[in-house]
Amino acid sequence: MKDDDELCLCFHVSRRKVIQFLKTQRPKSASQLSECFGAGTGCGWCRPFLRRLWESEQPETESLPNPETYATERAAYRDKTP
Repeated sequence: MKDDDELCLCFHVSRRKVIQFLKTQRPKSASQLSECFGAGTGCGWCRPFLRRLWESEQPETESLPNPETYATERAAYRDKTP
């Protein structure tokens, strides 16, 4: 996943926006990433990835799935979620 790819597909929040939010706001918990344009408050698919970036000492180097795989896996997740 590249910086301008969407991490939160529900609210169209890019990886770049999340990383910038982490650097400037320094949230004390992963749940505070929801203050970054609502990231993680929609279907919930991106929450583990947001947490991974929040826990990382260098989130800009953290490896995430490519956009196609990410979107496909999210679609399957949403199909299973009531």
